[in-house]
Amino acid sequence: MLPFKEDYKEEIFETVCENAYHCLVVVDREGLITYLNNSYCEFLDVKKEEAIGVHVTGIIENTRMHIVAKSGNEEIADLQYIRGNHMIANRIPVRSEGKVIGAVGTVLYRDTEEWLKMNSHIKDLLLELEHYRNQLRNQYGNTYSLHDIVGSSSSLNIIKNKIKKVAPGDVSIMLTGESGTGKELFAHSIHHLSERNNKPFIKVNCAAIPENLLESELFGYEEGAFTDARKGGKLGKFQLADGGTLFLDEIGDMPLGAQVKILRALQEGEIEAIGATKPRKVDVRIISATNQSLEKMIADNRFREDLFYRLNVIRLEIPPLRERKDDIRILAKFILDKVSKRSGKRVTDFSTEVLEHYMHYEWPGNIRELENVIESAVHLTNKEIIASDDLPDHLLGNASMHQSEKLKDILEHTEKQAIQNALKKYDGDKMQAANALQIGKSSFYEKVKKYNL
Repeated sequence: MLPFKEDYKEEIFETVCENAYHCLVVVDREGLITYLNNSYCEFLDVKKEEAIGVHVTGIIENTRMHIVAKSGNEEIADLQYIRGNHMIANRIPVRSEGKVIGAVGTVLYRDTEEWLKMNSHIKDLLLELEHYRNQLRNQYGNTYSLHDIVGSSSSLNIIKNKIKKVAPGDVSIMLTGESGTGKELFAHSIHHLSERNNKPFIKVNCAAIPENLLESELFGYEEGAFTDARKGGKLGKFQLADGGTLFLDEIGDMPLGAQVKILRALQEGEIEAIGATKPRKVDVRIISATNQSLEKMIADNRFREDLFYRLNVIRLEIPPLRERKDDIRILAKFILDKVSKRSGKRVTDFSTEVLEHYMHYEWPGNIRELENVIESAVHLTNKEIIASDDLPDHLLGNASMHQSEKLKDILEHTEKQAIQNALKKYDGDKMQAANALQIGKSSFYEKVKKYNL
């Protein structure tokens, strides 16, 4: 190929860089714009003389040009969101004598009108995809997978690997662990990896449903089964979960009467709604969870041994946060990003002192307590970096809470300590702890929730 004459260099440059149907930007090693073609200036609605010499992040949103200029790694056909449009961007490092001296970036499109039509089509497809995702979430309730469980500590990886092994089968699984460790998240993950993942995931909180309503919630009822029964009857959780997974949370708080019927459902594969004249076949996989010692409850005749062995085919012990401290930093950052987006505040990080406090605290409320502490700090701080003075007193390890002269603070601290001690003494058994403290069941659960225990 013969080279063009020297006289045509300017014309070639103008045709390639200024009149071609693409946007072009050049940055130096520091990410400062050294060239911006007319197409890009028009698209960004900026004047060329105002853009030259400015850092690229101040002119182009979501840009990575400065990163490519530093790393020397090219990025081809990357989807970039600019001024409300999805654009296809290429970023290529520029080298001189083996050293990266800057980067050239192009954003491709044929003409503005054609690109806007294509971009509108992409947006429509993304909205349609999100619509179907939401439909699945609403229908089946399955919103989490194993990838949503943040952390890479050895104890967490052991659990994740076990879940991958046991999830594909239909065997019953019992999740044990302290309150706030994320047992429901693990239950979702098991369902997500199972052959039932396109069927319903139904949760039952056995502690939150009054004892006199638990049976109808689980097994449903027929029309006219009792006074005020809904016309047409009502499907129970077992019927709703048919073909999918039923997650029985706080299984230790289930009354003995309901335990008998659950045992029959597992043994016979059928349930009988209140007021029904014949049983109905159901196909459900049971995942149960508890923070209590069911073996101790069996010894006290408060949990059926035969049901225990049906539920406890595979047992997974979820480690508390204090035993996976390697995950605290990444968990804290993940939660901070989520809370910041939800609150609309720009809070980007933690000070070194705050992270040290997080690492040394025992976290009796586990991940749920960590999330509450971070959410509180985000709302209290007026800075982008969370500092020690944004943390609650009990996390700082000082005695200010104990020395408070306010009667309310003294009583709350004492109450929380008494509940913690009772739960520890009775191995997380809420009924025994409540009885020992002479507190009603519903009142006890409200206090446990209040103090994130």
